Amino acid sequence: MEMISLKKILVVEDDVSIHEVLEELLEKEDYAVSNAYSGTEALLLLERENFDLILLDLMLPAVSGEEIIRKVPHIPNHCVKCEDIF
Repeated sequence: MEMISLKKILVVEDDVSIHEVLEELLEKEDYAVSNAYSGTEALLLLERENFDLILLDLMLPAVSGEEIIRKVPHIPNHCVKCEDIF
């Protein structure tokens, strides 16, 4: 029987309530979720791991989401703003 690996998603969000909702919804759908609450924390995780999807808050304190996109070469530059979705 072939093992199906969980899709790895990194959630980068400094608002704890939004972060918790996203994590809960994704885990209910059997995604493997990693968490970062700051841009600095996200950069450290991105140095060590690869993710299938990154949900990235663009307005983070200190290191912004835009800076993360520029600093990490293996992140595809496909951004959709939440306001474009809702």
